[in-house]
Amino acid sequence: MDDAELEALLADIESDRVERKASLADRERIREAICAFANDLPEHGRPGVIFVGVREDGSCANLAITDELLRALAVMRSDGNLVPFPHMVVQRRRLRGCEMAIVLVHPAEAPPVRCRGRVWVLVGPRRAVATPEEERRLTERRRARDLPYDVQPLTQARLEDLDLDLFRRCYLPGAVGAEIAEQNQRSVEEQLASLRLAFLREGPAVPTVLGVLVAGKDPPGFIPGAYIQFLRLAGTELADPIKDEERIAGPLPEMLRRVEQKMASHIETARDLTSGPLEVAQPDYPLVALQQLVRNAVLHRNYEGTKAPVRIYWFSDRVEILSPGGPYGQVTRENFGRPGITDYRNPYLAEAMKNLGYVQKFGVGIALARRALQQNGNPPPEFDPQDNYVLAVIRRRR
Repeated sequence: MDDAELEALLADIESDRVERKASLADRERIREAICAFANDLPEHGRPGVIFVGVREDGSCANLAITDELLRALAVMRSDGNLVPFPHMVVQRRRLRGCEMAIVLVHPAEAPPVRCRGRVWVLVGPRRAVATPEEERRLTERRRARDLPYDVQPLTQARLEDLDLDLFRRCYLPGAVGAEIAEQNQRSVEEQLASLRLAFLREGPAVPTVLGVLVAGKDPPGFIPGAYIQFLRLAGTELADPIKDEERIAGPLPEMLRRVEQKMASHIETARDLTSGPLEVAQPDYPLVALQQLVRNAVLHRNYEGTKAPVRIYWFSDRVEILSPGGPYGQVTRENFGRPGITDYRNPYLAEAMKNLGYVQKFGVGIALARRALQQNGNPPPEFDPQDNYVLAVIRRRR
């Protein structure tokens, strides 16, 4: 947006595309405004703007617009409070002689967006949690959109192919605020559709790719590569004898629970009785590092157009985790793994993993793995990003 358009919005006190904040004192209100602009209930089809450093009457608050302030605004996109990720841009601008920070929030491609489990909307001067009818309007708007693969409808699937008990018991509590869930009288179809696990159309609702991955009774039956292949080898080469092998499938929470149990059962722990007065147990691999890299592989892999699973090869000297699909978006082979460089091929699967508790903060999985390995005495993880896959290697502690 150019300066003229921004200045016009800044001067329009009645506009429902504008929020003004004198400071960052109330960050929760800023998150709610981002959520409301992303949902774009009035269907402006244009970005909403949050001016930080400007009072409600449009006058300059003379706020120091530091790099730290800009980072604090930018991190709101991926700190886990707003899901799925809003499309937003943070800039420092000088308008009408006043330096300020502006946050441009674009309408979401697959609303609704939630802030801490609540759908916020903004119409005129009112910002509030969406009513069931308003949320339904946002959900139905997806019909005319070109959606990412992870929320495309799987027309060959039916709601009977989803484990609705698992949805209610495991997924719904983490995705929706408790008081919203208690007050909600919507049908299960509407609940699934609001959370992008089903697609509402003329006739019965059908599960989305996300719905089958998260709550499907048999995900590989609809998405052939949606499983993890585990292989433990008695040596350092794929041709060495197999000690353990398992195809691990099922809905996302069940699949991740089983693979993490499998990995924990193969960790060997040495006990040090000589280096100090207390016995110290030291695993050959820290489970946290394995968990983070496997979750990353499941989250960032390509599910479309491939039958390949995520593969875990556990050798005698290392663990290799192979994820189908190369770097995506702003992540390249050259910058892969650098702090702050992240992008999402499956943005709504990322939301689902946050709702299920597998992600607390986005974009930190590799950093957590590195720290766990360092603390355990393992070498740093190695990454080999190629066009069609990403290989992560964890070396055994010596």
